[in-house]
Amino acid sequence: MKKALVCLLSFLLVFSCAVFRANASPEASLSLSAESAVLIDANSGNVLYSKNHTERMEMASTTKIMTALVAAESFDSKKTVRVSPEAVGVEGSSVYLYEGEQITMEELLYSLLLQSANDAATAIAIAVAGSVEEFADMMNARASEMGLDNTHFTNPHGLSDNEHYTTAYDLAIIASHALKNETVREIVSTYKKTIPIDSRCNPRTLVNHNKMLRLYDGAIGVKTGFTKRAGRCLVSAAERDGLTLIAVTLNAPDDWRDHTQMLDFGFDSYESLLIAEVGAFSYALPVTGGEEDFVTLTNTEEIRLTVPRDRGKILCRVETTHRFEFAPTHRGVHAGTVYYSYGDFAADSSALICAENVNRLTDDETFWDRIFK
Repeated sequence: MKKALVCLLSFLLVFSCAVFRANASPEASLSLSAESAVLIDANSGNVLYSKNHTERMEMASTTKIMTALVAAESFDSKKTVRVSPEAVGVEGSSVYLYEGEQITMEELLYSLLLQSANDAATAIAIAVAGSVEEFADMMNARASEMGLDNTHFTNPHGLSDNEHYTTAYDLAIIASHALKNETVREIVSTYKKTIPIDSRCNPRTLVNHNKMLRLYDGAIGVKTGFTKRAGRCLVSAAERDGLTLIAVTLNAPDDWRDHTQMLDFGFDSYESLLIAEVGAFSYALPVTGGEEDFVTLTNTEEIRLTVPRDRGKILCRVETTHRFEFAPTHRGVHAGTVYYSYGDFAADSSALICAENVNRLTDDETFWDRIFK
């Protein structure tokens, strides 16, 4: 009787685990200086606040977030790079690299993200791809992999170009990917770093231009930017109680205040719920021809969901590969997916695997024989 009840509950769960309508997300009422802005949950990419967030705009040195990500993903950060003549004397911010200087990729990335050095950006591009143009192609390919249709790069540093643009939303998504890279995440959260100058004179001391690291509790990055055409641009990220938020402003005269407002709003209005630790979710899937009538499916990933603090019910949905399994079943085999969602927010999900083996029946009686009896 108990197993029959579990089967019935599992059947209902396939269609709707909690068929309650979620309350609408809270509306933000912020006064920002930015022409374009967005606040997202870094885990899911859900938009929590927006202002002209899909408008194509220049992004100045926030370009370097993608530069760093592409370099970190495709080049050994401990490997030494020889600075090419094309990277010397590049317009704008600089760490004054000289031709033939020996410097590690990691030191170039610190120069790129803390000092916002355009010469470091050029040196990185040439070391990784052979030229600035070919590196820009790599940046565009990476943006395409992220599904970003409103972003295009022509250089690794962000100096103005009519074909070099993004949106606040796209830039937030780029930052969310960058923060998942351990090398980039560590560098953007660093306030000060000393690197050598090829042992020829005193070391370079790099100080992060991102004041949010000092101004905002829980700040972990990411990057500033400025040109006369783009105005002040800023990507910031902060983390509290398992919730990571990313804020982006483009052409924002009062960007520090804008970001403080957005991040405060995000942390005041939303929270990250731990729905299930790895292996904590259970779902009973019928088995035919087995020694047991059911096999337990369990989640392979931690399930978290960012929701408003004054939320309603959270929706849950299970999709199994088959309506039932034939014995024998084997532990660890993928058998479905569990989804959680809230309102219009994209669902967090986890793959479901068989939690145990179910052996085939040794006699001729099957599951369906027992059901008919």
